[in-house]
Amino acid sequence: MAPRVLISDALSPAAVQIFKDRGIEVDFQPALGKDKDKLAEIIGNYDGLAIRSATKVTPKILANATRLKVVGRAGIGVDNVDIPAATAKGVIVMNTPFGNSITTAEHAIAMMFALAREIPAADASTQAGKWEKNRFMGVELTAKTLGIIGCGNIGSIVADRALGLKMKVVAFDPFLSPERARDIGVEKVELDDLLARADVITLHTPLTDKTRNVLSAEAIAKTKKGVRIINCARGGLVDEAALALALESGHVAGAAFDVFITEPATENPLFGHPNVICTPHLGASTTEAQENVALQVAEQMSDYLLRGAISNAVNFPSITAEEAPKLKPFIELAEKLGSFAGQLTDTDIQTVRITYDGAVASLKIKALTSAAVAGLLRPALADINVVSAPSIAKERGIVVEETTREIAGDYESLITLTVITDKMERSISGTVFADGRPRIVDIKGIKVDAEFAPSMLYVTNEDRPGFVGRFASLLGDAGLNIATFALGRDRQGGDAIALVEVDGKVPTELLDKVQQLPSVKQAKPLAF
Repeated sequence: MAPRVLISDALSPAAVQIFKDRGIEVDFQPALGKDKDKLAEIIGNYDGLAIRSATKVTPKILANATRLKVVGRAGIGVDNVDIPAATAKGVIVMNTPFGNSITTAEHAIAMMFALAREIPAADASTQAGKWEKNRFMGVELTAKTLGIIGCGNIGSIVADRALGLKMKVVAFDPFLSPERARDIGVEKVELDDLLARADVITLHTPLTDKTRNVLSAEAIAKTKKGVRIINCARGGLVDEAALALALESGHVAGAAFDVFITEPATENPLFGHPNVICTPHLGASTTEAQENVALQVAEQMSDYLLRGAISNAVNFPSITAEEAPKLKPFIELAEKLGSFAGQLTDTDIQTVRITYDGAVASLKIKALTSAAVAGLLRPALADINVVSAPSIAKERGIVVEETTREIAGDYESLITLTVITDKMERSISGTVFADGRPRIVDIKGIKVDAEFAPSMLYVTNEDRPGFVGRFASLLGDAGLNIATFALGRDRQGGDAIALVEVDGKVPTELLDKVQQLPSVKQAKPLAF
């Protein structure tokens, strides 16, 4: 059955056509996003939801989204999507961070020019029949210092344009490497240094707990007298009330804002001030940008629904269309290795250590780790999924460690999962053979060769003669047919393992009888 996508906001008709051309059923209802009850009523019929800013993807919507696999936001901001709720539900949330980058950067540059030369006020005065040539005394931007808070994709474009205007550019961004700063021609500085030096400050960072009010009253007090502040990123990065006071005192010469703490902004502390320019969140509002983000989100969602490729997801690692088929069998292997360990672990897990040897080490191991952790925790947490697993493990204080090694020994690729609790440490290794099917090749250092099966019986025992015969007889007496039987031991007379695939569920009374066999340490049913 073809995937179905609902478009609940106004998107370009070209995006609708992309879905159709890729063989995806699409339901275009551009006004639906404003009707939360109607959206909640029908969302269960769709595999994908394409939105802009009008649709609010709330926990209530997600609770009804029984088929939903992906939410695609045409634009960079995902403030209108409850990311934790979507993650818990296993729904991939994608945005289009690059489709409107140039447009937003250009808007910031335009705001800087408008602020420096008081263009809006001069325009209003002139069109009112006044000729106040001496009233509007602007400033040159050449040789001024531009301070950029957040020098990622959009910030770096702003920096490039500012350098072309012969401005000096300093940037504060904890994630900006010295090499990247050098490559784009900016000086990386600490925030206090930027505040003290910048003639113009522009913000280009997401709104997080760490960046909220990054320009607080205290920070604004540290700025250079006569500074001009531009915000085309997110409302809440600047303390608007504190900025209004700084404008009144004359410490800040002017401000240009495209975004506000409350939107739509019908009233605001900045409104009405003669040295303030405001626009109604126009950063991404160009014909080119709207077309770009619509086409991009349609392509990304189609690639995921049809091929498993994940691009620009905010809650899961990206996987290209070329990587997806290579990853698929290893994701299955990682999840089943986790499930194997999870079904055998009764005490609280402290650490999960995953080692990737050989060719698999060059793949997107974050996706594999998510799958392994999901499999590991699912016996205790039935609703966990590969999207929510990392955050749930973190919430529970479980340390997840990853190691990659280029050489895999006997196998082209090998994944080893080690679980550490307060009482024990257990490892299991697996690989994917040429047939694409995952296999177990090592348990606790004992070599075995077994496929995962719907119903299995795992037994650890001391290696003694006669055990296999008595064990097999018990299975036969219980009416269980043996499909496969894998044995391994660390040495003669040492620790041994039996991993048996059986037809049908293992009865509790059989487990009790197996457990009572001489030399048996543990007998446990497994299901995959």
